[in-house]
Amino acid sequence: MDQPVAMRVYPCFFIMNRGLSWRNFDFLLLGAVVLASSFGAVMIRSAVAGNEVLQPLILRQVYFAILGVALIFFLASIDYRYWLALYRPIHFVILGFLVTLTGFGQTAFGAQRWFQVGVLFLQPTEFAKIVALIILARYFEFTRDQPRDLQWIFGAVFRAIWIIGMILLQPNLSNVMVLSVILGVMLWVNGIQIKHVFSAAGIGAVLLVTVISLSVLGVRIPFLQAYQQERIVNFVVPNPNDTFGNRYNVQQALIAVGAGGVSGEGYGYGSQTQLRFLKVRHTDFIFAASSEEFGMAGGVLIIATLGVVVWRCIRAAQKARDVAGAMLAIGVATLIFFQGAVNIGMNLNLLPVSGLPLPFVSYGGSGLTALMIGIGLVESVVMRQKELEF
Repeated sequence: MDQPVAMRVYPCFFIMNRGLSWRNFDFLLLGAVVLASSFGAVMIRSAVAGNEVLQPLILRQVYFAILGVALIFFLASIDYRYWLALYRPIHFVILGFLVTLTGFGQTAFGAQRWFQVGVLFLQPTEFAKIVALIILARYFEFTRDQPRDLQWIFGAVFRAIWIIGMILLQPNLSNVMVLSVILGVMLWVNGIQIKHVFSAAGIGAVLLVTVISLSVLGVRIPFLQAYQQERIVNFVVPNPNDTFGNRYNVQQALIAVGAGGVSGEGYGYGSQTQLRFLKVRHTDFIFAASSEEFGMAGGVLIIATLGVVVWRCIRAAQKARDVAGAMLAIGVATLIFFQGAVNIGMNLNLLPVSGLPLPFVSYGGSGLTALMIGIGLVESVVMRQKELEF
């Protein structure tokens, strides 16, 4: 009788799990994730206060957080290499969802992003990012001894381009950037040659300048929506007289952050948040709402907590017993760091508005669940490391 795929590819999988010990489980990582998720639920409650339509979001976020913690323990108990062995069916399933989403998904902010299942909204793109991590981790594991030439680079790009391309067709440029950054970090960590880095940087700079220039000149660019180009223009050459237009949310976010000061106006007493001047305050601009009600202390708490999560993921990568485990942990760390940095930068008007949520804090069942799956994979790497020193 044929052996299961996981046993053929990784025969030590079943042996290793028989003697699995939970003493290596990273409870500090789990604690930081729980703290960030709990703070997010608390802030969502304040952000939607008085809005009967949005009230159900509070319990939904709590339920997704509880489900996510259960997923972390479940995935930690399973060898992460099992999922690498199943990369083909996982890849085909997520591509199927993305193809279907492009034609039949719910549209929001100019892109097809969700399937509606009853009262829930499923966002396949969030899960696609985790699938991309698995596919790339497997690729870098199996090419660890290959020369770092253009063929090796194109091999990585080829494996990621299917998911990136389908997300671009929605179009969802912000998540395309997330996956591109993750791919770039993985290539760097695995030893891409400096000459190739400079070549990619040069091409990227030319593309960036071209996109900005054409957007400012009002020229339509394929694969970019009009609102996306408007965001670029509003960031590069803002109109100071545009008080109620495209810059409204950013202006209100800056007012909220400034009003919070050092200690904040108090939970449930933020004027911009509670009087609803600050829009999408439970998703894109929850950092501004948190800074208004808890002040700089609240903002620092969020940054420090996410910093701990990223640090523990990087430590897991350093201690991983193989390239695949290291890449999974590095990928999750990059995902959380980049999304968090872009969201906070957007709230502080340091970066253009992108629509990327604040990890673990912003409302979003699919986003929170996908991140919890990522943390579960990191915990699986942690529990199967070499002898731990932390």
